[in-house]
Amino acid sequence: MPIYHSLGKIPHKRHTVFKNGKDRFFYEQLFGTVGFDGMSTLSYHTHRPTMVKELRKPMDVTPKIAVEKNLRSLRLHGFKTKPEKDHLAARKAILVNSDVAIVLSAPQAKSVDYFYKNADCDEMIFVHKGSGTLRTFLGNIDFKYGDYLMIPRGMIYTMEFKDADNRLFIVESHRPMYTPKRYRNWFGQLLEHSPFCERDIRRPKKLETHDEKGSFVIKVKKQNMLHELVYASHPFDVVGWDGYNYPYAFSIHDFEPITGRVHQPPPVHQTFETDAFVVCSFVPRLYDYHPQAIPAPYNHSNIDSDEVLYYVDGDFMSRNDIGPGHISLHPAGIPHGPHPGAMERSIGKKVTDELAVMVDTFKPLMVTEECLKIDDGKYYKSWLE
Repeated sequence: MPIYHSLGKIPHKRHTVFKNGKDRFFYEQLFGTVGFDGMSTLSYHTHRPTMVKELRKPMDVTPKIAVEKNLRSLRLHGFKTKPEKDHLAARKAILVNSDVAIVLSAPQAKSVDYFYKNADCDEMIFVHKGSGTLRTFLGNIDFKYGDYLMIPRGMIYTMEFKDADNRLFIVESHRPMYTPKRYRNWFGQLLEHSPFCERDIRRPKKLETHDEKGSFVIKVKKQNMLHELVYASHPFDVVGWDGYNYPYAFSIHDFEPITGRVHQPPPVHQTFETDAFVVCSFVPRLYDYHPQAIPAPYNHSNIDSDEVLYYVDGDFMSRNDIGPGHISLHPAGIPHGPHPGAMERSIGKKVTDELAVMVDTFKPLMVTEECLKIDDGKYYKSWLE
């Protein structure tokens, strides 16, 4: 999200001497993307951010693929994903390809004794249940139900929860995740017709600065290996930073739906994009207001993308027997549409209270063993009359 932001103390000029007022230097670090061509942030540390004391044995966390080439529509019961105390052990990849991993997580521990960095992927964490604080070396963000937490790759962070009842829908992207370009001008500012604007973006506020030496564990995910590094200084030792590359939060409840006289196509719900997939938000809205409008979506063929829909709350008008935490997969190559009776029920309705997150990928998704554990096995037959 290209908004300049700054926290803490920084020198007047980049790459110049910066001390604590005595004889002690602060150490500058460029936190950047796409070589030196993407968004970046300059941070200033009380200790060198490079002091590795120990490398422990890495763990292979490659998702186990059950179905590599899938053409079956699936309905998954997301809340059947087994909770785990440990934050990373709680992550269960259910659908993956070379660009993205779609992950469910039900962490129970309020906090953990390590920090985490995803060195390969931007992360989008949607908070379905739970509240707490996202703590990062660039500052903290409080989160709650309905929040998207957007965490750029390479960010050192941890999550603290208020209690043990938490459900997260996570998208790990090998491609940079941005706001939709059609909603931005050439300067990066969100335009007047965008369904959200910069006022809705919550940036880091409280900057933690720990001037500590010791042994601090950072678990780093790289190429599906989870490496454990022990650093000699606390990773949250930043006294100040400025730039464009930092985590932020956006609430699905602040997404303003675009409506029309007849049914609008899914791109009007788009919230984030990459060159490999898009993310859409379905929120409560007025139905189409043509006197003979059919509010339910028309049947359509997924020729170029797999569609994943995560149902959050409300009554999703195009589906029968769908509840919170359910996930549908409609793979590319076959048409899908409203369940029997859904089109007819929608005629004459004025509003919908549905709340859902959609991920459309441009490459086919592989089905993991974790996915099959929560698959109902019969969804593909649910359009039979």
